[in-house]
Amino acid sequence: MPARLTGALIALSLAVVPVSVARGVAPFPQRATAFANRPAIAVGVAWYPEQWPESRWDADLMMMRATGFNTVRIGEFAWSRMEPEEGRFDLAWLDRAIAAAQRHGMMVVLGTPTAAPPAWMTQQYPDVLRVDEDGTPAVHGARRHFSFSSQRYRSFSRRIAAEMARRYGHHPAVVGWQIDNEIGPPSFDGEAVAAWHRFLEKRYGTIGELNCRWATEYWSQRYNNFDQIPLRPTGQQNPALQLEFKHFTTATWTDFIQNQARAVRPLIDPRAFVTTNTMFWNAGFDHYRLHHDLDLAAWDNYIPDGRPDWVANGANHDLVRGYKQRNFWLMETQPGRVDWVPVNRALDPGQVREIAWQAVAHGADAVLYWQWRPAANGQETYHGAVLGQDGKPNPIQPEIARTATELSGAAALLSDTSPVARVAMLFSYDSRWAIDLQRHHRDFDPVRAFTDFYRPLRTKAQGVAILPVEADLSAFPLAVAPNLNVLTQAQAAGLARYVRGGGHLVLGPRSGMKDDSNALWPQRQPGPLTELLGARVEQYYALDKKVALAGSIGGGATIWAEALAPVAGNVRVLSTYRDPGGWLDGKPAIVTRKVGRGSVTYVGAWLDAATMASLADRLLSDAQVSALIPDGDADLEIAERSGGGKRLLIVINHGGMSHPFTPPAGAVPASGDWRGGAIPAHGVALFNLAPGARP
Repeated sequence: MPARLTGALIALSLAVVPVSVARGVAPFPQRATAFANRPAIAVGVAWYPEQWPESRWDADLMMMRATGFNTVRIGEFAWSRMEPEEGRFDLAWLDRAIAAAQRHGMMVVLGTPTAAPPAWMTQQYPDVLRVDEDGTPAVHGARRHFSFSSQRYRSFSRRIAAEMARRYGHHPAVVGWQIDNEIGPPSFDGEAVAAWHRFLEKRYGTIGELNCRWATEYWSQRYNNFDQIPLRPTGQQNPALQLEFKHFTTATWTDFIQNQARAVRPLIDPRAFVTTNTMFWNAGFDHYRLHHDLDLAAWDNYIPDGRPDWVANGANHDLVRGYKQRNFWLMETQPGRVDWVPVNRALDPGQVREIAWQAVAHGADAVLYWQWRPAANGQETYHGAVLGQDGKPNPIQPEIARTATELSGAAALLSDTSPVARVAMLFSYDSRWAIDLQRHHRDFDPVRAFTDFYRPLRTKAQGVAILPVEADLSAFPLAVAPNLNVLTQAQAAGLARYVRGGGHLVLGPRSGMKDDSNALWPQRQPGPLTELLGARVEQYYALDKKVALAGSIGGGATIWAEALAPVAGNVRVLSTYRDPGGWLDGKPAIVTRKVGRGSVTYVGAWLDAATMASLADRLLSDAQVSALIPDGDADLEIAERSGGGKRLLIVINHGGMSHPFTPPAGAVPASGDWRGGAIPAHGVALFNLAPGARP
């Protein structure tokens, strides 16, 4: 493995992620692109001109414009068309496709085609193929069947990306570049194994340090050198190895994306963004680190079962916005249905519009549908599309056309605005991975644990920012860290500064248990925050039935409970367990302490929904965070976007019936469905708000 690649991987694995813009150009504005003369909101579709006769292109593009689209994404699966033989490039067809898009007034996002290598490559160079953990190599015909560690594949990828950038880098229609497509599966080939060993050597320095931090005396796991360490993250492996594998995949995928980004950037207009598209709650790598050197985040939002949980879906949007702490692109979303789950139910009428507006409410400045028209054959022929295979509109097309027209019409209102939030929630990939590796209770799903905290905070505060643990929290009166299982000393010091400076920090169960090698801290939970909290966890228990809680926060605990023990005099107990005859009876479940100008609260139990709602009320009140609309119906999602001297209220009815809604004083209806003091089922309403501070 070349030393320069090893160094890049290690630097990425060990760096603390800054929250500032890393690129050497001006930060991107809160709008779709950095091109001042382009639409502030992008709305469009994935288009695959290589799949259709060229004689059809103009008709398709005319229909796209009639649908209200102003953007197409092309190219991300067309490698065999762009390079039909090794070293022989055929981009003339792409010249004509981009020119046709430009004629019809479209912005173009170009995707590098590296998610699907051509057959000549995998046949002639089988070493580029991904290898499963059991040693089975992938075969041609699917996608993402390449090895993320293959230097040969990196070289081919860099070459095709540079070839595209030289040709289209300053094309007036091209506003952005998507590197690859939905990266994810790792590889266990020989190059990956060698990279793994060098990664660990750089990470720990000496094998003795690794043995110490991994506690390898357990089960005779002690290693004499780094080359002995298997690349086998599943099964009964050391939890440290399993967590380090996630760090390794993060570093490898980050460098894979940057390998192409470094090739593209010197050749393109500096206003054009470079990104990649990721998937919902993807656990394959740390998205904060992956996005650090990209210009903006982009993701693909699908509702597989056709039954949207609007609060949980909103959490995904907030997570993606937190990758860069700026507005993002929704690069793919479904026109009705998907085709890859057991029951591919379509969204109800009105819900495609509804989830598009939800994305915008949470900070999307672009909404792109997948796809325009289904291919005549292939693995995704049953997936939803705007048109049918006959080229005529599907039943969902009028709803998409309405949505696209509305989004474009609201562009002036939305430009230079971003979502407003006074509550921060801290999401840690290390903590998610560590808990998933050792749940201790089969139902302790770390994503569900996070969203259970998020749900009442979002509905009651009407705005939540999801951030990395290292983020600057000074703008947020309340910061909630559910299940912060992995916590470093540096992170703990940052959180302590936040509290002493006036912030209200809330820790959920299982917090402060592990360090960044997935080893237990010497002190009991919350580890390096024990002194700040003035209390510790005596013991933790997996629950098979609900345990009652009593105190100022009463109710019940399910799945998980921790017995807390105050060790400082000014710790207040907010809840205790009622567990007659059990270990938990009378033990504190929730404690809080004032420290400096702020406070720290520890919630030692997985609370049921009613108890969590009561806790959210208490936390928001203590932090003096008020809702913009105090008494909105549970089906109504309420969000504010502000900036550039504007304040825009977005209200979405996610329910199946009309609900009354009274806007705040001084609000002026801007567009949408608000009529007679109500918003209809799946309706959307926009209001201009008077300048001034939010409650």
